[in-house]
Amino acid sequence: MVSTSDRAVALLGLVAAALSGCLANEEPNYLIGRGMYDMTGPAGEINFMGYANPSQTGQGIHTRQFARAFIIADRATSKSTVFVSADACMASHVVTMKVLERLSELYGNRYTADNVVISGTHTHSTPAGYFQHVLFDITSVGISKQSISAYVNGTVMAIKLAHENMQPGSILMNSGILLNASINRSPTSYLYNPEEERAQYEHDTDKLMTVLRLQDANGKDLGMINWFAVHCTSMNNTNTLVSSDNKGYASLLFEEMMDPDSLPGQGDFVAAFAQSNLGDVSPNTKGAHCRDTGLPCQANHSTCGGKVQLCVADGPGKDMTDSTRIIGQLQFEKARELYHTAKTRLEGPIDFRVSYIDMTNQTVDFNQTQVKTCKAAMGYSFAAGTTDGPGAFDFTQGQTKGNPFWNLVSGMLKHPSKEQVACQAPKPILVDTGEMHSPFDWAPTTVPIQIVRIGQLLLAVVPGEFTTMSGRRLRAALKKRVVSLGFPEHTTVVIAGLAGAYSDYIVTYEEYQAQRYEAASTVYGPHTLQAYLDNFDRIATDMAEGRPSETLPAPLVNEHVLNTYDFPFPVIYDGCPIGTHIGGLIHDVEPTYHAGDVVEVSFHAGDPRNNLMTNQTFLTVEMLVGDNQWKIVHQDTSWHTEFHWLKHNKLESHSTAKIVWRTQATDKAATYRIQHFGYQKPLGVKAKPYSGSSSQFKIVA
Repeated sequence: MVSTSDRAVALLGLVAAALSGCLANEEPNYLIGRGMYDMTGPAGEINFMGYANPSQTGQGIHTRQFARAFIIADRATSKSTVFVSADACMASHVVTMKVLERLSELYGNRYTADNVVISGTHTHSTPAGYFQHVLFDITSVGISKQSISAYVNGTVMAIKLAHENMQPGSILMNSGILLNASINRSPTSYLYNPEEERAQYEHDTDKLMTVLRLQDANGKDLGMINWFAVHCTSMNNTNTLVSSDNKGYASLLFEEMMDPDSLPGQGDFVAAFAQSNLGDVSPNTKGAHCRDTGLPCQANHSTCGGKVQLCVADGPGKDMTDSTRIIGQLQFEKARELYHTAKTRLEGPIDFRVSYIDMTNQTVDFNQTQVKTCKAAMGYSFAAGTTDGPGAFDFTQGQTKGNPFWNLVSGMLKHPSKEQVACQAPKPILVDTGEMHSPFDWAPTTVPIQIVRIGQLLLAVVPGEFTTMSGRRLRAALKKRVVSLGFPEHTTVVIAGLAGAYSDYIVTYEEYQAQRYEAASTVYGPHTLQAYLDNFDRIATDMAEGRPSETLPAPLVNEHVLNTYDFPFPVIYDGCPIGTHIGGLIHDVEPTYHAGDVVEVSFHAGDPRNNLMTNQTFLTVEMLVGDNQWKIVHQDTSWHTEFHWLKHNKLESHSTAKIVWRTQATDKAATYRIQHFGYQKPLGVKAKPYSGSSSQFKIVA
């Protein structure tokens, strides 16, 4: 994955950094721990979270999901903070609270809601079903307790590993501009912002990447965290393989560079490509075009012939996987450059504040009068989707008026009150989620905001998707406030997105008037952003002045909902045709392949939900290295392999595992085999392990 020239550049950077560290001979001011752990959810029959496409149901794995955890503690005060970047669409309140419960059992009150940050990368290709609000569980047809368990366990174990290897160390910070990896997918909305405000910025998306280099007391590299705003929607809504998308691929590249002899997920170095204010930021840099004509879409409504379905944005590659690779590679290369040239040493205290706020009942100042936020509601343009993944029916982006038919359909769910209609205007309400509570709440009411300080770095932790300009306003306001109260002039504010819980999008008041997808999904009305700005100002002031922040109680996890609405059909029995067996070959490999060819083999298989194979694998590619000695060169964590699980009918018992290895020109000429592993479910008893193997085959130059 990483070329020889890349490794040479990295090695030179490491030598230079080590030499500079020796010369500086500065006493390490923090304790640093890092850890990563497999959090891959069920790889079959569970809908993916993100696109809300009912047909996008998991059928295997391209890359596994990992939780990457970092603990940073102040050596002077012992105050510590935890940052987790998770290969998931977003954090959920359920997962966050269950993680905190487990941490309390392990460590008492050391790691709490105050100082733990769990942030999702926003991949749209991982299992859903981990929310306790109906809107987010519709396409997954309810809860998946298996998803919840995988995400909670992976996060807790990553934190546990980080806790167990804490050691004295230092942190260097660097920032730089990354071009050609993102575009604004709602540029006409961005233009609604004041011209004088837009004139302050060169681009209509944030191009700034901020990198932290974590080292031990001897200058050894421990880990890297960076924040860069771009959606993980390089893999589109037709993908059915679990994928960590562009940020996950960038992490794999960086970790391979630092631990070249380790398989993915098994090295000591941990590299997190974390999410920021990505709300209107797409990785599909070719932009939106009409599938039928190739012409640009109608700009305001993202339509072709009046419909959104043919208006799709493409990435820079020849297909979605290639686009994922390119956008991930760009992030990796910029992070590598910034990492090896980082010089700014973080110095100063660790501090944190969290505040749970009722976002449906916030009062803010607007045009010299007081106005309020609203109960949650989704607008018509929510159903139109985005150019990354268009919606269905006749909805379009930019709708500020309803129509009689959809008003009737909407009213069958819940007819919004006059007060709600007025509060949400100019949004035409399609789903009045904030006033719907059957069979359980459709949308969150109380959500967390959080600030974490690490020296001169300030993390603004947000429970949703801030757009570019919303994020800029938050960063500017926070920096102005804390500097005025005594923080260093060079304080850097970074937004950590999709963290703690999820409350959809946050656009500016001006963007709200355009009612494109992001505005229609700004659920608490036109003054949502100002409510967040006011509350962040409040807790930042509390931090600067050394007092605790007021907070509502965190909402309880609704165990009744989790137990009652866990709907995935259980695995009853894994069967196969008479005369065959689970793990037996269906189609074997060819005897010989050239480097660069695609190798495929298929087996009779068990359902992957029988066992998630956590920290294990559904496949291995193995190279013969001696007298019947086999070395594993790839597992299902590898970018170059794919595990496809195929079942044509949910009611039938037979399924197939197809394993694909996309060989590279750099692969050694040697003898190989591919093995498949899993668990099969006999009738009436627990699932048991099985395996199967291809014949041996050769790779030749």
